[in-house]
Amino acid sequence: MDQLLSVIIPSFNEEGMIPKTSKTISGLLEEAEISYELIFVNDGSTDTTWEKIRQEASGNSCVKGVNFSRNFGKESAIYAGLFYASGDCCVVIDCDLQHPPEKIIEMYHLWEKGYEIVEGVKHSRGEKESPAHFFAARCFYKIISRLTDIDMTRASDFKLLDRKAVNALLNIREKNAFFRALSSWIGFKTTSVEFDVREREIGETKWSTWSLIKYAVSNISSFSAAPMQIVSLLGSVMLLISLILGGIALYQKIIGTALEGFTTVIIINLFTGSIIMLSLGIIGYYISKIYDEIQGRPKYIVRGICGDLKNTPKEPKDVL
Repeated sequence: MDQLLSVIIPSFNEEGMIPKTSKTISGLLEEAEISYELIFVNDGSTDTTWEKIRQEASGNSCVKGVNFSRNFGKESAIYAGLFYASGDCCVVIDCDLQHPPEKIIEMYHLWEKGYEIVEGVKHSRGEKESPAHFFAARCFYKIISRLTDIDMTRASDFKLLDRKAVNALLNIREKNAFFRALSSWIGFKTTSVEFDVREREIGETKWSTWSLIKYAVSNISSFSAAPMQIVSLLGSVMLLISLILGGIALYQKIIGTALEGFTTVIIINLFTGSIIMLSLGIIGYYISKIYDEIQGRPKYIVRGICGDLKNTPKEPKDVL
């Protein structure tokens, strides 16, 4: 029991799951005789999640907590957990236990065999997922897979990382970091375990359709400049259309069959204006991302902690 395992559990409005998640994972790891710490990261919950975390920490010295000043998002919660983790390896798992916690034992034993990243890959996505959500998720991961040259069609945040991999991730300074992709992009000796996504026992998913769309757009743009190439493609299409229409108009003028009226002109102007506005929107979005990065604001701000955590901030700058 000399190799410490840190289990990082992002939590947002999970007051009903904190006690069960803590006891379930603790029981499994103690039975397997694995030295561990549980780090719950309260991502600005509006319920009693933080109070539940503190209660668990007071009853179990292996349970620790980080409390954000507001909601910064799941990615920030994951990186905060990695920053405060003391383990020789770290596992990231959802608080709702849709990721089966018994797989942590299998991941840990694979790590003992020399693997530095153990990916949890989805064998099935659960029975209640709608066809529309399944199709959208499939399209998103196919796009990400093409951009990263890594198969992410069944990827998840549920994974184990060796301390070397954790340090590599923490040294990536970009603010809008996509953990699921970057943890594969950094390399290292990798294997995988399959799991079936379980249904939530308490509460409902925190992901709305709109939040999933924003999450997808943000992560695609942060990992690739491919959308910028759409501007060049649209410009080329417009050039081709202009040459064809210009040739037709010139030919009709020469043979004396040119028609009067503005219908064609109006349609072309509307189409051209739409292309220009779309292109400006894409360019503007990337500029806003650059602006967001150069401001240098932290990924998260810690309001408080509980338990014996490493890297305890003495000044606000230490939590950047």
